[in-house]
Amino acid sequence: MPQLPLGPAGAPGVDLQVDTGAGAQVRRSVLPGGIRVLTEAMPGQRSATFGAWVAVGSRDETDGHHGSTHFLEHLLFKGTPTRDAMAIASAFDAVGGEANAATGKEHTCYYARVLDADLPMATEVIVDMVTSALLDEGEFASEREVILEELAMTEDDPGDVAYEAFAGQVFGEHPLGRPIGGTPATIGAVPRDAVYEHYQRMYTPAELVVTAAGGVDHEALCEQVLAGVRRGGWSLPADAVPASRRTPGTAFTSRPAAGSGMPTEPSARTVHRSTEQANVLLGGFGPAGNDERRFTLTVLNAVLGGSMSSRLFQEVREKRGLAYAVYSFGSTFADAGMFGLYAGCAPGKVPQVVELLDEQWRLLATEPISTDELDRGIGQMCGALVLGLEDTSSRMSRLGRSEITTGEFLTVEETLARLRAVTAEDVRALAADLYGQPRHLTVVGPFEEDIAATALPQR
Repeated sequence: MPQLPLGPAGAPGVDLQVDTGAGAQVRRSVLPGGIRVLTEAMPGQRSATFGAWVAVGSRDETDGHHGSTHFLEHLLFKGTPTRDAMAIASAFDAVGGEANAATGKEHTCYYARVLDADLPMATEVIVDMVTSALLDEGEFASEREVILEELAMTEDDPGDVAYEAFAGQVFGEHPLGRPIGGTPATIGAVPRDAVYEHYQRMYTPAELVVTAAGGVDHEALCEQVLAGVRRGGWSLPADAVPASRRTPGTAFTSRPAAGSGMPTEPSARTVHRSTEQANVLLGGFGPAGNDERRFTLTVLNAVLGGSMSSRLFQEVREKRGLAYAVYSFGSTFADAGMFGLYAGCAPGKVPQVVELLDEQWRLLATEPISTDELDRGIGQMCGALVLGLEDTSSRMSRLGRSEITTGEFLTVEETLARLRAVTAEDVRALAADLYGQPRHLTVVGPFEEDIAATALPQR
């Protein structure tokens, strides 16, 4: 599998070129300033998706300014010296395109999907936003109110409340435990100068990764990106290197080390909400983003709670009718991961549902899955991978995540081979490792008592 190096930029040139099948080709160049550009040309595609990534997320914020990264994402759409917010929106509306952004715990991405003929426009507008945002004081004040409304909307969704509370339990005082959007208190208090400082410190050529997929010409895109960055006034030293990737790690195979900020003991938390249903999350640590077991994790998820034929769906919903929504999930980061089981059920059924979730997890950890389950799980993930890469947006995103996280680019065929190599014992061993981590239970619902404390399974 090709590795994506972090070397001196030098003159623009291609340092990675991989044929990905059906005439498609991935190319990577490092431009002056350390800017990285990756493209996947897909013959016959009339559309293209463009993304400008910055390897900065909520975990990179300074204390007291939580939510600044997400705040900044909003503000970049409010205007530059050459475009106001209306001009930015109109540029994409006029061609039937879509533009948006997403902030994660470890990166931020500004992206657009347009016709291939409109890719130069999309590149120019988004690069202008990234390099030349005004962060106007008046816009800052009004957007603060918008974000506070967004946070209020999240607070009204018990599923979102449960997920944020669960992540806080799993990661504790570690920055990964923070909500991406911040809190009403931090957003209400953060000054414009703090967000501007965050922008100036983090948004640099060495941190910028540009990806595009579909009807795209690699050399032309490199020229357009370079021209746009120069218009934005960024300094582009010829000998600059891309920013280092985060220090990689592997899954915790025992309790996390003292001083990491992550909890070393199980926990239970009940959050009161006047809802008809209870939202239940049970889980703990999981594999990190570069852990080889991430392929096993996808198969494990498929078998345990990733489909209508999964164990959780069959045992909790089909056989007992205890929940409508029930599934398992995994989230990976550079140096840690999170694994969980979710169910939405009647408040009075929480103890029974938690017991069933724990039982199915334990069985997966102690008894190898059947050949039929293994084949079905692998087949599900292989099919989902290929189907998910039918559109240009998925391929653009895949390039960005590969570059920012592991630096390892796997073709679709290489990824399929990794999935097909997963064994029943691999699944059992990973399930056992996950089951042996400190477990955390979150319950959100109409409870006056601490239902989670009494329902948390004991070992």
